[in-house]
Amino acid sequence: MVTIKDIAARLQVSPSTVGRALADDPRISAATKQKVTQVADEMGYVANLAARMMRGVSSNLVGLVLPDIRNGFYATIAHALSKCLQAAGYQLALSETDDDRMVELQSVRELASANVAGIIIVPTAKPHRETIRLIKLSPHVQLLRRHAAIGDQWFGIDDTEAIFEATSHLVQLGHRRIGYIGGTDDLPTGSARLKGYHKALTGVAAGEPALVQLGAPSEVDFGANATRRLLSLSKPPTAIVAGSVQMTQGILEELLAQGVRVPDDLSVVGFGDELGFRWWGPGLTTVGLPVHDLATACGLWFVHHVRQNSATASPYTSISPATLIVRGSTRKPGSPTKASVRASPRGATA
Repeated sequence: MVTIKDIAARLQVSPSTVGRALADDPRISAATKQKVTQVADEMGYVANLAARMMRGVSSNLVGLVLPDIRNGFYATIAHALSKCLQAAGYQLALSETDDDRMVELQSVRELASANVAGIIIVPTAKPHRETIRLIKLSPHVQLLRRHAAIGDQWFGIDDTEAIFEATSHLVQLGHRRIGYIGGTDDLPTGSARLKGYHKALTGVAAGEPALVQLGAPSEVDFGANATRRLLSLSKPPTAIVAGSVQMTQGILEELLAQGVRVPDDLSVVGFGDELGFRWWGPGLTTVGLPVHDLATACGLWFVHHVRQNSATASPYTSISPATLIVRGSTRKPGSPTKASVRASPRGATA
């Protein structure tokens, strides 16, 4: 590998001059920095991250810790953050926790040992004490979920209002038995979304416990199983609201398997606006989320925070509104439409 000594020999300067130039040391002139950088690029020089760490220099890596990259919601976030950070000279390092606090701890430990420039995290419900301590040692920000012990820097969505609007849409259509399938209320997002559901039903419908199904928000199977339980009730719901992207997929798969006509037999409001949702059956009414814009705003704020060279920052909260996108999967109960779709195990529609 090409070393600093090789570059110094080529330029006939001292290795210390080359090292300082590559580190953007203010003692080195702009002309020398430009010449050193040019020769380093020509020779294929790659900085030794381990050596930089030993000198206490932060890397240009930024850790992103999130639950599940298979979720299109998080994939969009990772992509937007990657582009934003790349433009500022940083590289995204992705870690997946599957909402396991011990996996989260291991991920944060590895990032801390690499002396990352900072950490962006979608925290688990109950982060380990050591996770919280390590995160606080470097610049950090929470995204979507917020845990009080981690800090007051957070970018999120108004989850309560999002599900309130989704449920209210069904109430206004005349539905009173509305099922809700969402994340557990030990997660801040799950708790906020459940609150929105109950808020919309206040004064117009009874919030029967059997109509509420809560589970891990990243599990497609839970969405399918919860839908099966709701449909098997002696008085099944006339509509269902989903509280996560993965659960929405599970709900749609189960309706397909059971041959349920949407919206004739059942109205459905999803969560998130995956590409397939707009094509599904009559088009899925769903909660649209400003995921790309939210992630970009978080990335820009984070870069500014990192460049302040401080692990702590003033409290900062940014809450983005969701948007209800009305398509063909919702209608008044008891009024068939030509746009309905009868799902079947083979996926045929009619």
